Amino acid sequence: MASLAETRDNETGNHIRRTRTYVKILALKLQNHPKFKDFLTDEMIDTLFKSAPLHDIGKIGIPDYILLKKGKLTPEEFEIMKTHTTLGKEAIENAENQLGYEVSFLKIAKEIAYSHQEKYDGSGYPLGLKADEIPISARLMSVADVYDALISKRVYKEKMEHEKAIEIMKEGRGKHFDPDILDAFLELVNEFEKVAKSFIDVHEKVEE
Repeated sequence: MASLAETRDNETGNHIRRTRTYVKILALKLQNHPKFKDFLTDEMIDTLFKSAPLHDIGKIGIPDYILLKKGKLTPEEFEIMKTHTTLGKEAIENAENQLGYEVSFLKIAKEIAYSHQEKYDGSGYPLGLKADEIPISARLMSVADVYDALISKRVYKEKMEHEKAIEIMKEGRGKHFDPDILDAFLELVNEFEKVAKSFIDVHEKVEE
């Protein structure tokens, strides 16, 4: 399923491999944090690593003229792009219904797909959740996803240098991101950079 999403959005290349690793690194860092320790068991961290690649599965339902557009999206196009969160949730729900019983992997994947675009201050989508209303899994994914988007080349933008990306991430503390998760990220920036270099996109290798 994750590979299907990736083939729709070729410029992301190793995006799903990088982001799942970022999520795991963050989760391990926060495993003993009072706010997260009950959730971040060893089993849950393994589940997060496995389910994180499905965060953009809903992009399968987004038309090419929007998903692959080189310029800025119009307000109408952005509204359609935003539906990838709901489409992802519905796709995973369909899988759950076919099984007929709950699987923790799919439960967490559904949380991430549906809520990874929510923002800590409530300005995100699709529901405008804020702070602890946003599932921990999605708050972790948000930090991983935004960092990777900043440092990656996309059809609509060039890649950003690691240092500049870190400065932008800092500005999102308590606004876009859970401050405790962002603080953990800031302690791990060197590890994030190493992961980014380990899974370089094919087009970047060609350019080098």
